[in-house]
Amino acid sequence: MSSCSWVLLLGLFLPSGATLAQAEPAVSAQAIRRIELMPEGGQATPEITVSPGLSTGLFFDAELVRDAVALDGRESFSILDAGQTVIRVMPSSQVAPGERFLLTVRFRDGAAPASASFLLKVHPAKAEPLVEVYREKRTIETYQQEAREARAVALRYQEENARLIAERAAPGGLTGLISTGAMDAEGVSVRIMTNAIPQVSGSGVDATMFQSYRSTTRVAVEVGLSVKAGALPWTAKGATLKSKAGEELRILRVWQREPITPVVPGSVIVEAESTVASSRATFTLKLWEETGPRTVTLGNVTFP
Repeated sequence: MSSCSWVLLLGLFLPSGATLAQAEPAVSAQAIRRIELMPEGGQATPEITVSPGLSTGLFFDAELVRDAVALDGRESFSILDAGQTVIRVMPSSQVAPGERFLLTVRFRDGAAPASASFLLKVHPAKAEPLVEVYREKRTIETYQQEAREARAVALRYQEENARLIAERAAPGGLTGLISTGAMDAEGVSVRIMTNAIPQVSGSGVDATMFQSYRSTTRVAVEVGLSVKAGALPWTAKGATLKSKAGEELRILRVWQREPITPVVPGSVIVEAESTVASSRATFTLKLWEETGPRTVTLGNVTFP
C-alpha cells in the first residue's frame, strides 16, 4: 500500500496543507428545483446546471409553441426534445465546464409573460435533473413540498456540520479511526484494480494506477494520474461516484498532495460515505479539474 493511501486511511483526522476539495454536503440527486416567472418580466435570467451525458428536464405549467423553442449552440447538445409542456436537454461531450447556452421558449396562449429565457450552464457532472417552471400561481401543495425539501437540505447541512466538528475533535491516526467507528476489527480492505478498469480520459490526463478501499462506514478510491508533455498542471476540483442504478455516494473529500504536471505525476484520493451494503454496487468515478475542461472517468469501480 502506498504512503499516500496510509495518509488517508490511517490519518484522516490530521491537518494537512494538501489540496482539499468538495467537502460540502451532497443534496439528493432527485431534488426538484422550482422557478417562478414574473408576469411583468424584468427578473434575472434563471441559470440551470446541465452536464454532458446527463438529462435535464424542464416542466412547464403552460403549453409551449414547440417550433419556437430556440437553443443557442444547438450543435453542442446531443438531445433537445421539445414537447407540449416539457423540454429535455442533454449536452454532448464536446462542451466545456462553465460554458453557457441561452434557451428561449414561447408560450402558446400569449398571456404574460409571453416568453421566457434560461441560461444553461455546463458543469462536469452535476446536472439538475428536474426543473419545474411556473407561470401561473402555484398550488399550496408545491409550496409544502418545497418546504419539506428545504428542511431536508437544512438537516443534511446540520449533519455535515456535526460530522466535521466530531472529526476535528477526534484524535488522529488509528485511534481516530477506531473512536469514530470508521474501522472495526476487520480493518480496512483494499482492492487493486489498475489492470481491470476501462478508462475514458480527457485532454491528456491519464490514469496510471487505481485502488479502492472500504471500512465500516467509508469507502475511498486512489487514482494515480499523469499529464502529457506540454499540458497544463492538473488539480482536482471535485468528484462523483455513481452506481449503474443512478445512486450517488456522498463525497466527503477529494484530496491531492500537489498539482500533477508532466514532470511530477501524482494521485487523487476520493473519500465517500457508504455502508458495506451500499458499496456492493458497481460505480463510475468522475473527476474534474480546478479550472478547465479536463475530466477523468473510470467505469466498473468496485469496492472490497
